[in-house]
Amino acid sequence: MSISDLISLLSGIAMFLFGMTLMGDGLKATSGNKLEPVLFKLTGTPIRGLALGSGVTTVIQSSSATSVIVMGFVNSGMMKLKQAIPVILGAIFGTSITGWIICLSYIEGAGGLSSLLSTSTITGVVAIIGIFLRLFCKDKGRRHIGDIMMGFAILMFGMSKMSSSVGGLKDQAWFDNVLTSMQNPILGIIVGILIAVLLQSASAAVGIVQALSVTGAIVFDNAFPLLMGISIGAALPVMIASLGTSTGGKRTALSYLVSCILGVMTCASIYYIADAIFSFPLNGTVMNPVLIAIVNTVLRMCMIIILFPFIDILEALVCLIISDKSVKTRDEVVLDDRFIRHPTLAIEQSRLAINRMADEAAQAVLDSIHLVGRYSDAEFDKVSELEDLGDHYEDQLGSFLMKLNGQDLTERQERESTIYLHTLSDLERLSDHAKNIASSAKEIHDKQVSFSEEAHHEMSVITSAVREILDITMKAFSGEDLQLAMKVEPLEEVIDDITDEMKLRHTERLQQGICSINQGFIFNDLLTDYERISDHCSNIAVALIEIYSGSFATHEYLGQVKEEHNANYDRCYNEYKARFALHGGT
Repeated sequence: MSISDLISLLSGIAMFLFGMTLMGDGLKATSGNKLEPVLFKLTGTPIRGLALGSGVTTVIQSSSATSVIVMGFVNSGMMKLKQAIPVILGAIFGTSITGWIICLSYIEGAGGLSSLLSTSTITGVVAIIGIFLRLFCKDKGRRHIGDIMMGFAILMFGMSKMSSSVGGLKDQAWFDNVLTSMQNPILGIIVGILIAVLLQSASAAVGIVQALSVTGAIVFDNAFPLLMGISIGAALPVMIASLGTSTGGKRTALSYLVSCILGVMTCASIYYIADAIFSFPLNGTVMNPVLIAIVNTVLRMCMIIILFPFIDILEALVCLIISDKSVKTRDEVVLDDRFIRHPTLAIEQSRLAINRMADEAAQAVLDSIHLVGRYSDAEFDKVSELEDLGDHYEDQLGSFLMKLNGQDLTERQERESTIYLHTLSDLERLSDHAKNIASSAKEIHDKQVSFSEEAHHEMSVITSAVREILDITMKAFSGEDLQLAMKVEPLEEVIDDITDEMKLRHTERLQQGICSINQGFIFNDLLTDYERISDHCSNIAVALIEIYSGSFATHEYLGQVKEEHNANYDRCYNEYKARFALHGGT
């Protein structure tokens, strides 16, 4: 092969890769960016996931791209790993479709009418129509169709360029020696992996094998290992894309690699053992582009058939390799900006993230209350970490939701985004007050402060009420339960009453000398934090109610509720007042 042939080969590869990318982008744009929502909504069963993975990969011409999309869902908590694995298996099969498209570049006509069906003629016509649509049509849909046609034409020109540049290899002794050495399955698989890794595309790597097959020097013995290696090497772009993602994202990427390795190992073992026993007639068969496409498709289909029944085992294996982190870290607060242009997905991603934030904030409050009675430095540090995590949630979610508000949202999406932004600050303040309570607990421990028996009893009552309002609020918020949300405001008013009464009683104890000034400062600090926690719970519950009211006016709503004091409100208020009564006096 001369230098000019090598340059021609490389330019053909470049044109092929660019054409495939342009065609895939055009197909994706023509779909109206609906592929991601379709993948998210319709992966309820493994069969659906498999079919959708194959279909989407066929459209965008890249199993890596499909896998990266799914990895984004798992990374953000919107999809479980078990849902993602069937989609990835479908993507592994779907990428074989490109090989059949490439086969079109080898259609030739002898003359007359048949010459009109030759690759060069079809490609030329497609290119002319594509450039016309791209340059002269103002409609975006038609321009995207032009991109598809231009991408197809460039892909075909690239394949033609590659095929013509390698035509002389069949007479080269070194080329024969290389192909002969690749009849060793292990060596052939390694070479296939290297080709796919170098090109970052299984489709392009298969295209090169198809181009080489026109020399007549490629036989089944070396084509089969190459195709197996290519399927493994295609996992590298997905693994690279997983860098910096959460544990779920890394597991999703690893499931692609593990699936390919296990699928190839199983297929290779079955074939070569059976061939040793039965001596299949395939060995020595001269390959052409169509036969390459057939073998590639059958290989990937066999891999899917073998792996599909063992999705649970694949999931367990991947989870074993990448274990859960024992403590949640800031890196796990993941919001993928790629979903911003899909408001439905972005809202769902925000909902899941804010629910996680709510769980962390509630846990911080409960842990801090526990510290007041049983202090430990380890629990104090845990509350501090959760408070830091709350700040991190607020920063990331706030930025994400602000970007989302710049999109074209429906009325409900706009309202939900606004509600989340409002609720965000209340959830973050819950963790702040938890940190304050933990600090008070530390002061009690360090200064050996002890409350009177009456104060201790009163504290147990208000902490029970705070636990109750926190539990109701979080259940209502995560489950969008309006009936529970309606119970929050009456309990918040009861907590306000308890706080006022406790402050009066504490003042009386100070006057009687039962409690000291030092005790009083800590006592009042705790009461203030408990009262503020109930206020933020009230805000969260009202925000949830307002989602269904069509407006967002928290103060007006609270004023109306307190003025009306309807029967349901009064009943809840009286029940909580009786349940959390202080009883007795100083």
